[in-house]
Amino acid sequence: MHRFCSGRRAVLAAISAWSIAGALPALAQDPRYSEAQAAARDWLAIEDTDDAVASYSAAAKRFHDSMPVDQWAQAMSRAHEQFGPVQTRTLIGTQAPTPGPDVPPGEFVVVVFRTEYEKRQTGTETLTLERESDGKWRVVGYLIR
Repeated sequence: MHRFCSGRRAVLAAISAWSIAGALPALAQDPRYSEAQAAARDWLAIEDTDDAVASYSAAAKRFHDSMPVDQWAQAMSRAHEQFGPVQTRTLIGTQAPTPGPDVPPGEFVVVVFRTEYEKRQTGTETLTLERESDGKWRVVGYLIR
């Protein structure tokens, strides 16, 4: 298992652990989730090109605060070596975390994809996104299982 998380790993792990299947029909109509899904797909498209600097630059400030770009490049390279190129990626769902003591202030969304890789049949990509002060959704956490 490879983890690419922000400094608040426990928060992101808790966010990504939520079951999202029951909430999918209700969330499908919410434009915030459509925006976050598009941002997640855009970021993954950059990440899929193996361009660590570009994917790092496109991530949120919290992501930058959690690790330097060279650490991200090493982690991304290891994951790409282990999993190989993406063959297919299917959205499983999107959910906002319930506010609580482990969730930092801000607006967050978790987007989950079922992904097939060249070297591994199926995995799960979980992206946590935050709406930053400019109104754009950006990745703050990325987890492959």
